[in-house]
Amino acid sequence: MKFGKEFTSQMVPEWEEAYMNYNYLKTILKEILTFRRRRQQNQTPPAHFSSPKTYVLKRRSFYRAFSGLTNRYNNEDEAYNNEDEAILVSETEMEEQPAECRSHQTHVLHRSSEEGAENELVFFKVLDDEFKKVNNFYRGKVEEVVMEAEELNKQMDALVALRVKINDPHFQTSSTAFNSGPLEEIDELEERPEKEHNKMVSLEILNSVKINVIQESAISTLKNILIGTKSDLSFTKEELRNAQTKLRQAFVEFHRKLRLLKSYSFLNQLAFSKIMKKFDKITSRNASKTYLQMVENSYFGQSDDVVKLMERVEAAFIKHFSNANRRQGMRDLRPRSKRDKHRITFFIGCFFGCSIALAVAVSLTIHIRELLVSEGRDQYMTNIFPLYSLFAYIILHMLMFAITVYFWKRFRVNYAFIFGFKPNTELGYKEILLLASGLSVLTLAAVLSNLEMEMDERTQSFKAITELVPLGLVVLAITFCPFNIIYRTNRFFFITCIWRCVFAPLYEITFPDFFLADQLTSQVQLLRVFEFYVCYYGFGDFKRRSNTCTQSDVYQILFILVAVVPYWFRFLQCVRRVCEQKEYNQTANALKYLSTILAVITRTIYVQNRGMSMRIIVATSSGVATIFNTYWDIAKDWGLLCRNSKNPWLRDRLIISNKSVYFVAMLMHCIEAQLENEHLNNVGQFRAFKSVPLPFSYEDGDKEL
Repeated sequence: MKFGKEFTSQMVPEWEEAYMNYNYLKTILKEILTFRRRRQQNQTPPAHFSSPKTYVLKRRSFYRAFSGLTNRYNNEDEAYNNEDEAILVSETEMEEQPAECRSHQTHVLHRSSEEGAENELVFFKVLDDEFKKVNNFYRGKVEEVVMEAEELNKQMDALVALRVKINDPHFQTSSTAFNSGPLEEIDELEERPEKEHNKMVSLEILNSVKINVIQESAISTLKNILIGTKSDLSFTKEELRNAQTKLRQAFVEFHRKLRLLKSYSFLNQLAFSKIMKKFDKITSRNASKTYLQMVENSYFGQSDDVVKLMERVEAAFIKHFSNANRRQGMRDLRPRSKRDKHRITFFIGCFFGCSIALAVAVSLTIHIRELLVSEGRDQYMTNIFPLYSLFAYIILHMLMFAITVYFWKRFRVNYAFIFGFKPNTELGYKEILLLASGLSVLTLAAVLSNLEMEMDERTQSFKAITELVPLGLVVLAITFCPFNIIYRTNRFFFITCIWRCVFAPLYEITFPDFFLADQLTSQVQLLRVFEFYVCYYGFGDFKRRSNTCTQSDVYQILFILVAVVPYWFRFLQCVRRVCEQKEYNQTANALKYLSTILAVITRTIYVQNRGMSMRIIVATSSGVATIFNTYWDIAKDWGLLCRNSKNPWLRDRLIISNKSVYFVAMLMHCIEAQLENEHLNNVGQFRAFKSVPLPFSYEDGDKEL
């Protein structure tokens, strides 16, 4: 793999704009190479002719003293090489800044007056700008992690004090015995004798500490509304356990940030080295040594703050959260990357092949036995077909989602971070295709067995069992959910998001919650099929393949309510965001879903009771809802229709380079672009890490990490 592709693949997606623009610099070098080749074609010297500079260098090399086999004139060689340097790097004089923080400017020597030298000047101008950008970004991020380390020190002080208070209630110590946090303590222990560092924790820290109460359940939210929030320490083991869990998560996320910063520094240093070597190769000049020496002496080239912090974090984590087990601690801090498994690809092909074979078998069975012209055709389509359509909707949605995930991966959208999945637990497009193909095999096999059992004379007496095949497939899909097989973590995450959607006002709204609620608004027909399942098997005569669902007033009312439920979830989520997060633009979003609810209700009533006046109401409500939803999705959720942007009528940042894709999407209104917009927001703010809630807050007003 070429370095350019490898460099891009290892970038942190949210920091992509902060990396050196390697491809642009490479483009400038290609222009320099093209110009030089064109000039050489126009002025090609004879093969036996040597340039004057080459001749002079050869003569000087013969006149110089013999260096000896032991390189006794090494200093003279270096001085001679410095005579042929192609660039001069100077620092901007700013007394208030240290040497490694000053700006640098590169001057091209010898050839500044030659034809084509302006391309080299442009190259070094861009290179200096990229170096300044990388250096400043790295310095800013290091300052951030140092501040976060100080906050973690305070949190660990409180945790250690709480641990001592609970495990040893009779422990007493002076208020001046503990002067530094665990991170500083471990750093100091490496330099001083062990006897000098028997520091004891001060329990007086707990007098100025409050518990950060986070509403993690519907019950806790209701308690907060009814009886208020309790933030004082009660010194219980449950408080200690919760504090340890949150701080453990904070340490893991902090260590991940340090690892990415270290990788950021290494990748950019390597990129500068690669691009300068390409410049030397193309221009036949000796510029890389001087420039790379400046890069090495810069802040991001020589700063070891991140490495030291990583060592201290690892030592503190192993001591306090892994029972001094280094192997276990490092396994938790550095989880292994997810690897593609060949058996997944094999089973995808196997299941899709079986699905095609079963689909052909079902079609042949229907055609050979002339089921489409039989007497029970209408009865079958009215009762049995809707039951199997449930799985068709699910499979179709999974296939569409797999395609979406594929394009997220291709265009480097960090969906695992945006959704908040645990490390290496997110499903890729192959895993989703595996689930969809496996479910299609089960569904088609159930359809074929249903047809065979119905047509076979030997199974005529088992009609009840025949009719229970679709219900049995649903029960099978539900019963295996609690077992730790087939991506249980993802099933639990999905069920949790559904639960939070149902009780939307009682939970803090996160991206997965309203993303799933938006997906449910596209699955109204699937929810109505669930309603039909309950009516058909609960109140219908499934043994005789008949039901009176459509004749029931209760069913008709529920038929309307089921269609409204997903939009009601989104309405409640918008209200919660307006009240809690003060996002007042969500008021218009809530009105949008209210208009959609009105349109769905009027349209459903019109289907049941047609009339001219009702038709006018339906047309008006549907038109308003359609215009409102289309504009909001395109202009707000997608961030498009910006007339004065760099890309007319789109937006400044585009993940897909082909602009026509966005216009086709606006016309078809067929893709979900909220996650892409969320990704661009993270890129704009260089936000690549989760906001980890910390267990303690100090009364002096310190902010959380």
